[in-house]
Amino acid sequence: MSVAALISFLKSKESIIFNAIVALLTVGGQQLFSFFAFSCPCSPDANLKYGLAFLGVPALLLLIVGIVFNDNTWRLFMGTTYDVSIQQRSRTSMLMKYKLLCFVLGNILGRALVAPVTWLAVTLLNGSYYACAASQYARVDGYDIFRDMSAQQRSRTLAQFPCSQLVLSNFTRVRDEVLLDLKYQSQVSGWLLVASVALFFFIILSIARCCSPLTYLHLRYWTSYVNNEQTLFEQALDQHSKIFALENIKKFFGFSPGSKKVSEIRIPSRLDWRAISGLDLLKEVNHDYCHYSLLHAWADEDMEDGKIISLDVEQVPAETPADPAPPIPKTL
Repeated sequence: MSVAALISFLKSKESIIFNAIVALLTVGGQQLFSFFAFSCPCSPDANLKYGLAFLGVPALLLLIVGIVFNDNTWRLFMGTTYDVSIQQRSRTSMLMKYKLLCFVLGNILGRALVAPVTWLAVTLLNGSYYACAASQYARVDGYDIFRDMSAQQRSRTLAQFPCSQLVLSNFTRVRDEVLLDLKYQSQVSGWLLVASVALFFFIILSIARCCSPLTYLHLRYWTSYVNNEQTLFEQALDQHSKIFALENIKKFFGFSPGSKKVSEIRIPSRLDWRAISGLDLLKEVNHDYCHYSLLHAWADEDMEDGKIISLDVEQVPAETPADPAPPIPKTL
């Protein structure tokens, strides 16, 4: 397989590769987090809260981060559509619009759920969090050593099982069996979560593809077009904004950065400096126009020309040319 073919193949599987990288990073982060941060309190009043917090809070944060850092989220919330008259709206076009909207929402949620589901699955397969949270609720009715204990003493003893240094020697065998059973429950729950999520995504993907208004090849073309358009748009956006900013800077200082020959410069007044100094916010926003910065707003106003100083081109510091090479003596 050539390099070009490999790059083309990887580009076509961009979504799968991205999700795989996110899952691997989540697994690594969970292992480091568990090693350095997790320490069960071994208290009947704190075990459940602590274990559930380590299970649920990171997963919730990963879900929020996945939604927030998806560009399609803000395109969906901040985008606008042109109003069209009721006569121009057809049932077919509206149905297609809602289908595509559901497709985009499914794409956002699908990518956002990769990290939190991976966190929950890996955490449950590890078993430590679940054992900490559920140790005091373990079933130990079959052990004679617990028959003479009150409910409070039993709960306190079971809550200490995740901490081996707090367990008495006569409870060692019972502790090992209870923790083994809790780890079994946790791992079974983890595999059930993985299977349920995989089946759920398969069903949702199948429904989305069946309800898609586009054929398979047309959908691939649309995806390729959107990716290429976004790449080219980013390039044009950077170049356009750079040229636009250059014009405003030229008006303020009297020359453009990088100019080789500067014949005159403009000395901004105190009012000019005050006008462009401060918090850089959109100063004016309306249907036709907006100011992107204070400098942009200053450049659009009819300000005085300011003080212009003409320069002697010969006195303008320039790059000193390299010393010419000594002439080569002619051989006789």
